[in-house]
Amino acid sequence: MIVEPAPAKLNLALHVRRRRPDGYHDIETLFAFCHDGDTVALNPSESPRFHITGPFAADLSPTDDPWANNLVTRAADAFAAQFGAGPYDIILDKHLPIASGIGGGSADAAATLRALSRRRGIPLDDPMLLAIAGQLGADVPACLAGVTAFATGRGDALTALEGWADTPVLLVNPRVALSTARVFAAWDGTDRGALDPAAPEKGRNDLEAPARRLAPSIDDVLDALAIQPGATLVRMSGSGATCFALFDTIAERDAADMAIASIAPDWWRLATTLA
Repeated sequence: MIVEPAPAKLNLALHVRRRRPDGYHDIETLFAFCHDGDTVALNPSESPRFHITGPFAADLSPTDDPWANNLVTRAADAFAAQFGAGPYDIILDKHLPIASGIGGGSADAAATLRALSRRRGIPLDDPMLLAIAGQLGADVPACLAGVTAFATGRGDALTALEGWADTPVLLVNPRVALSTARVFAAWDGTDRGALDPAAPEKGRNDLEAPARRLAPSIDDVLDALAIQPGATLVRMSGSGATCFALFDTIAERDAADMAIASIAPDWWRLATTLA
């Protein structure tokens, strides 16, 4: 069995510059990845099989065909079509909430591509593999690399960065699912300027305002994180509704985790560190 992590993705800052003719948006973002998230495991099989386990398994839409309608199986099919592989029995252990702005589906697809590449000996910088990742979604190339990076274009032109490894972080979601397309559609179209990747604290998330209008409970999460002692950067990630706070110490992060649990025990939380 090959097991690959599918860690949570964070946008430490996200500037939306313009809508492109192809329907995507030109963005500037600082991607970071956590040490925790989902996992993807695969075994050779006589026929394609796909199983979903974990606390958020039930939130994925069931279908009569378990191989259909998931980025994991789409990644496996695209890889097989290009490189020849399979069939496989794939298990997705789902610990990240669905449609939450932390790249769960993209991370799962990227983990599938990494697992298949390990089995077939395909390097992760193979141009055909990178093309598959880009076709699966704008965030999949970043999730495939899995390193802190400044991204431009659709979010797939990546420049690796250092400086945030092992930073304690607390992720909080009010158990609200937000459609990325719906949040982008609610963006006001205003270009508010470029992102300095060396100073994410001076940046912003341009999708935060439309997401907060669509899901007012995001306000409560951000307010709760902002008052935690030691929080150095508090922001919403991606298109929401997950928010995060960075801390200087693990003790401060864990104290914030306990405080959030006491005031909102139903909210989803993940205390982790940046990779």
